[in-house]
Amino acid sequence: MAEETQDTGNLTDGFHLVIDALKLNDINTIYNVPGIPITDLGRMMQAEGMRVLSFRHEQNAGYAAAIAGFLTQKPGICLTVSAPGFLNGLTALAHATTNCFPMILISGSSEREIVDLQQGDYEEMDQLAVAKLLCKAAYRVLHAEDIGIGIARAIRAAVSGRPGGVYLDLPAKLLGQVMDADDGAKSLVQVVDAAPRQLPAPESIDRALDVLKGAERPLIILGKGAAYAQADDAIRALVETSGIPYLPMSMAKGLLPDTHPQSAGAARSLVLKESDVVVMIGARLNWLLSHGKGKAWGTAPKKFVHIDIEPREMDSNVEIAAPVVGDIGSCVEAMLSAMGKDWTAPPTAWTSAVQEKVASNVERMAPRLQNNNVPMDYHGALGALQTIIKERPDAIMVNEGANTLDFARSIIDMYQPRKRLDVGTWGVMGVGMGTAIAAAVETGNPVLAVEGDSAFGFSGMEIETICRYNLPVCVVVFNNGGIYRGTDQNAAGDDVATTVFVKDARYDKMMEAFGGVGFNATSPDELSQAVNAAMDSGKPTLVNAVIDAEAGTESGRIGNLNPQSVVGKK
Repeated sequence: MAEETQDTGNLTDGFHLVIDALKLNDINTIYNVPGIPITDLGRMMQAEGMRVLSFRHEQNAGYAAAIAGFLTQKPGICLTVSAPGFLNGLTALAHATTNCFPMILISGSSEREIVDLQQGDYEEMDQLAVAKLLCKAAYRVLHAEDIGIGIARAIRAAVSGRPGGVYLDLPAKLLGQVMDADDGAKSLVQVVDAAPRQLPAPESIDRALDVLKGAERPLIILGKGAAYAQADDAIRALVETSGIPYLPMSMAKGLLPDTHPQSAGAARSLVLKESDVVVMIGARLNWLLSHGKGKAWGTAPKKFVHIDIEPREMDSNVEIAAPVVGDIGSCVEAMLSAMGKDWTAPPTAWTSAVQEKVASNVERMAPRLQNNNVPMDYHGALGALQTIIKERPDAIMVNEGANTLDFARSIIDMYQPRKRLDVGTWGVMGVGMGTAIAAAVETGNPVLAVEGDSAFGFSGMEIETICRYNLPVCVVVFNNGGIYRGTDQNAAGDDVATTVFVKDARYDKMMEAFGGVGFNATSPDELSQAVNAAMDSGKPTLVNAVIDAEAGTESGRIGNLNPQSVVGKK
């Protein structure tokens, strides 16, 4: 008698419901590290036409998902295994939430009945409880018929209002659950209008313009929220119609070209100290802007107009004279419309003073950027890269480090929006390779990742990932042999100083080991030649840029945040 076989033709399971729910919502790219219990899920995703990119560490996969969310306005997806893998992804999830990037961390987990009784399951952890503290929302799905609604809730939570990170917990048993295929299809949810526009109150627009009309020295500050909004034309129209000087925060650079006549980037100190009315668009008065007070802001009385989708952001550090709550596109369009044709530009005494300061600072800096010193200093090396970005405005620049980050964001001009990606609000080191990978995958554009040698160390193994997927990424490692610099001494023992790395390290050989192309550059001219060749090739490349070991300062430009010991000092 023939053995009976079970007919599964009209059945589906948790694996396929997860895949179908994501694809239904136009999510087709996954960043992950495979392992128990999600290995087969990744395989099935590939089989169903999704792009699944596997990383060497979950934290880097998470950083990739976070920046994918920033670039696309859809939640980037990071898929991890349970417990340790989940924890590795958690830093990136918190990073996404802090930076207002839409991201969903999906992790496999142990079964609830074992976790709740603490019976010692494989990689046992109450992941939902841990994640809740560090993200915008967290959900667990226990039944296959709830997968569609669970993913829909996660998507809406990630992108609506102020975007952020969301955790979605999928116990291993869920993936193997079986249900009728037709019922499964009916359980899926296509999210409609996931991030609805939030129109500002008309009176808030009138109040903001009344404050602006009384300004003698107005300033607009553009934050990365303005870049995320993709309201580029409206923001440019508002800036140009108003005639007000603007200061872009680092990831807002390129919303208008940094060479625009109203750009005050090279006169930052002047405009922060002397302005009397400041319009914040998608920026927060956090530590990056000295909390809106103190010496950086001078003694001139200030009034703030603040455009943000989150009402609780208002008055977080200083009084906001004119809060404008709503999505950035709607708020900017409303302000632009209400300004009308009779708008009066700021006094020329103010705009001329800003332009003169910008011109003098640019002129003063130019010779330092044109040197060809050997070994290189930061200015000569970044001067070479400044020219390359000017000639390749479509390229995406990823930037992290201490001195490498701080010098680069003030030296390298950007010409298009969302082309500069960096460490963001937390100043997290290690985002570089994950960010570079996602930038190449999501946009198809060439990527130039400018890394300090310390920052590169956090994610350097992902150059194998870059080679595996043959991505057009050129990594430039600014190698001065240490954290901040490579010359510190340990006066108390034989070990090297805590901030010093191996002398004369050759990071380019790492790239060659994985089949990419490596270059070693010892002068700005060599650096320029190497990076141009790398970018022209479209291949995975790494340039070891040898920087003077004595170059660099403690903590870059935020050394004041490093407490100083007075013990033993007289």
